[in-house]
Amino acid sequence: MPETAAEVMDTDFTTLRPDTTVQEAARILQQLNEKPGPRVFGLMVTDTENRLVGMFSIYDLLLLARPKHMHIYGEMTDIDFSGLLAKVGRSIRGVLVGDVMSTNLITITPETHILMIVDLMIKKHVRRIPVLEEGKIVGIVYLSRVFQRLLDHVLSE
Repeated sequence: MPETAAEVMDTDFTTLRPDTTVQEAARILQQLNEKPGPRVFGLMVTDTENRLVGMFSIYDLLLLARPKHMHIYGEMTDIDFSGLLAKVGRSIRGVLVGDVMSTNLITITPETHILMIVDLMIKKHVRRIPVLEEGKIVGIVYLSRVFQRLLDHVLSE
């Protein structure tokens, strides 16, 4: 029997709404990572009818926080960076998740074979993929779970 997304997906997941602020999303991520288990670095974003509309990850947050011309600033020796990170943090608190989330989504079904998931994750440079069944979110597959399943087979006798 082939191994599928259904066998490695997490069915207990937290979602965000597009109107959630970045500050609240950061608080939710922090709370989730205080719990035992794998660390969470991204969440699905759903509308009021629980339909998937985007993904919000730490990458989206880092892109938002990075000053537009940082590559130029890094070469300048006369810039005072003290307090800059705190200022950036304060300035992005009220930004809405819907304004920075990724909307070009990759999804799979519970029947998707794990090797197809590996291929998608590598080709698309993603670490988490929502699992949909008839348009409804039924889970999410994290790279760490797929990797652990592979390790189990590498190490089995």
